[in-house]
Amino acid sequence: MRRDAKLYEPLPPRRGPRKRGRPRTKGRRLPTPQQMARHVRSWTTVTTLERGHVRQRLVYARVVLWYRVSKSPVLLVISRDPTGHERDDFFFSTDLSLTPAQVIGGFAGRWSIEDTFKNTKQFLGSQEPQTWKGQGPERAAMLGLWLSSTVWLWYLNQKAQCHRVNVLPWYPSKAHPSFADALATLRRHLWRQRIISMFGERLGHGKNLNVLLEALARAA
Repeated sequence: MRRDAKLYEPLPPRRGPRKRGRPRTKGRRLPTPQQMARHVRSWTTVTTLERGHVRQRLVYARVVLWYRVSKSPVLLVISRDPTGHERDDFFFSTDLSLTPAQVIGGFAGRWSIEDTFKNTKQFLGSQEPQTWKGQGPERAAMLGLWLSSTVWLWYLNQKAQCHRVNVLPWYPSKAHPSFADALATLRRHLWRQRIISMFGERLGHGKNLNVLLEALARAA
């Protein structure tokens, strides 16, 4: 949610006979989320699960009306770092039954979800399926997600020395393998076996094959 979002109180249930004229669509104007966070005194400590890490957060939650975005009430969750190192975060959910910890954990998981979508479209061809009839597009998308999971499953079950991280000039601090690294490792493994079975001793020096596979595995 924007820090300067215009928020309102939800309208209470209508009572009594309906009056003439256009009914109200929003309640009393509330402070912006950033202003609200400055005056909150009743913080609640919760335990969140953010991308596999358990963390402690101070939260304040209330139901508000973000009229410009949704005509229905939403759950506003203000998250604060107890140590004071991070800036306050402002989240919202249209599911009013969620707890603040669930809302924070759900937003933290968005990065891995978006990264998976990008990888399946960019590296596995899910962005341009060759079928557009009936359930074809849905099946193509599911196949791409299944292939993504299969590549990661194979890669994580390999020995530690196979977990190569390709450090790029514009990302020298890279320490964890990406999907591109896992896919390139799988290609090298499959292509090496196929090329050796096809050409045998005619391949010549093994270093030439390594250089060729390294270049093709990341360019394919």
